[in-house]
Amino acid sequence: MKSYNEVKRLLSKDDVVVCDTTLRDGEQTAGIVFSNLEKYRIAQLLDDAGVQQIESGIPTMGADEKVAVRHIAHMGLNASILGWNRADVHDIETSIDCDVDSVAISMSASDIHIQHKLKKDRQWVLDKITESVEFAKEHGLYVSCNGEDASRADMDFLIQFVKTAKDAGADRFRYCDTIGREIPSNCYERIKKIREATGMEVEMHTHNDFGMATANAVAGVQAGARFLSVTSMGIGERSGNAPLEEAVMSCQLLLGKQTGIVPIKLKPLAEFVSRASGREITPGKPFLGSNCFAHEAGIHADGIIKDAHNYEPYDPAIMGLERKIVIGKHSGTHTLINDLSKRGIDISKEDAVKLLEMVRKAAVGLHRSLTSDELYDLYKDLKNGQDPFETL
Repeated sequence: MKSYNEVKRLLSKDDVVVCDTTLRDGEQTAGIVFSNLEKYRIAQLLDDAGVQQIESGIPTMGADEKVAVRHIAHMGLNASILGWNRADVHDIETSIDCDVDSVAISMSASDIHIQHKLKKDRQWVLDKITESVEFAKEHGLYVSCNGEDASRADMDFLIQFVKTAKDAGADRFRYCDTIGREIPSNCYERIKKIREATGMEVEMHTHNDFGMATANAVAGVQAGARFLSVTSMGIGERSGNAPLEEAVMSCQLLLGKQTGIVPIKLKPLAEFVSRASGREITPGKPFLGSNCFAHEAGIHADGIIKDAHNYEPYDPAIMGLERKIVIGKHSGTHTLINDLSKRGIDISKEDAVKLLEMVRKAAVGLHRSLTSDELYDLYKDLKNGQDPFETL
């Protein structure tokens, strides 16, 4: 268990700090259950990747959950270990029992939740924040105070919510777009107002119901937020959370922020989470998928062959990915000439045009792209005056 000062130092080193919630919000995905052994492996992989804080679970659930959180807290990881809690003293006591060094204390911030879920009023909410945050601070814990449904909260009350948490000793405020209904421009303005009105550190916790989780997380960072609450592969309730790999790499490559994350470690992490969760890494998944650097269209492939910067936004080696020039229906002659040249074959432009026609027939007939060996076979057919796909 790290001391409060150790946690503060750890979380102050980088421009952007990751608090990964794969083990908490990620496991709340409908149909996903991690075994404790899988949780320990995920925690280790998160730590290997440089994640500064791991939201390890919900100790108040008891049983295996509490065993897992306690075990992770004693794994000797470099990361800070955080337990999630409602704004309730008993919840926080269960986190303390697990020897975590940090806690998230969650309370509804919108009138929709306050009136229709809690059946309480705003003052009750503020009183519970004060009580629970003060209790956690009395026990030497680092505190993230979470505003559930903050994106639908009245702005004046939300600022009062954050100030109340800060006055009670909270170290940061987690802005939760609980139902994923934010848009980046609005998100930017709200985070900017919170930062200016309170001076509080802000963490972005965004959901993907409208496909804008990453965009909203990045907008928050642009507005002054410094913490990202994310999950590997973006797993999470309903449409998921902001993906760790997308949010971090966007901050690093597009905003020039220092994140402390080792990019090449993110793919092995995601591959393990994929197996443990039963969720596939789709071919087009940003920063992880097999098609991230696959080029088929003739214009694109030609541009890549000449200079990769023409059609690639970053070096695939950063993520441990590989460039692929795909031979298929949309290929151009430059792709065929380039591929055959690797076999020492110098094909004329005229023959390349004929071969391309054969390639397109083959791709349509087979309903897929072709391998390099299949291209070579077609080349041999061309030289022999044959076209095995002419009837397809």
